[in-house]
Amino acid sequence: MGQTAGERTARMTATPDIPLIDVGRWRTGDPSERAALASRLDRAMQDSGFFLVSGHGIPADLRDRLRAAARRFFALAPAEKEPYRCAPGGRGWIAKGMEANAFYGEEPDAARADLKETLTSGRDHRTGDAALDEEWFPANVWLPQVPELEQLCAEYTAVTWQLYLDLMQMCALALGLEESWFTERSRDAPFTFNINRYPSLADTGTPLEGQYRVGPHTDWGVLTILDRQPGYGGLQVQGLDGEWTDAPFVPDAFTVNIADLLARWTGDRWRSTRHRVLPPSADAPDEELISLIMFFETDVTAVVEPFAPPVGGGAWYEPVTAGDYLLERERAATVA
Repeated sequence: MGQTAGERTARMTATPDIPLIDVGRWRTGDPSERAALASRLDRAMQDSGFFLVSGHGIPADLRDRLRAAARRFFALAPAEKEPYRCAPGGRGWIAKGMEANAFYGEEPDAARADLKETLTSGRDHRTGDAALDEEWFPANVWLPQVPELEQLCAEYTAVTWQLYLDLMQMCALALGLEESWFTERSRDAPFTFNINRYPSLADTGTPLEGQYRVGPHTDWGVLTILDRQPGYGGLQVQGLDGEWTDAPFVPDAFTVNIADLLARWTGDRWRSTRHRVLPPSADAPDEELISLIMFFETDVTAVVEPFAPPVGGGAWYEPVTAGDYLLERERAATVA
């Protein structure tokens, strides 16, 4: 059930509700346990839009090997990476200075571009529609200098895709829908896998005022699954009172948040929450972090229209085709 206005007001200055949810219990639990987990998820999605996931079964060794291979890629000379350069939304290498994240409707500041570089790939899939496949499922770019990246990315995206399907079933139950409601609309969905390198202060120099590793923004699609490293320049989440709070970190747990399209679908019953990654800190001038980020979507042909109450929260948005919305956000974030 949704919160009343009074309950929301009482929570306005509280620390964001970001619980730890054991997806292993969801996979093996009886209907009452699954319902309890879905209810807990619903409360967090109304408050913070974030939760942590344990019990996922994705090996730490796989993530360690993936980070090690990514570091070898990022350590290449710029001239070696240049042939693989792409714009945000593409597949390949997004160089530092090419992307500036901002909240929807705000103009990104190219002079304060995000202090990161990214190796990005996507789902290897065919829908049967040639035009759709060319737009949303282009070939991935793999570098001969780091040949193991292709297999490691394939392994990681396969197991994380299964986690996404489990979480979307939980989301559907939390909203009182059939458990398959979202997964049925994800059969031809793209996803984007970003490996972000957040360089050290020694690499970036002193950030400009208001410049971040990733600027304050909301994610664009349905669900984001993040494997992150703790650090001084870490993830922060904006609470209902507008204050920024360090996101909790639990070893071996993923950080998960809902994104714009899912918030629109729920009529803002659930929050697509602003978050940011802090700039490198003078307290840790050599700190360099690698984040593994999976951005999951619905089918790009799906029309996203808010559910009517009581499933939806009552906010109304004009229906939007998922693919159109994602392309609009990609264009807005590209600054070079």
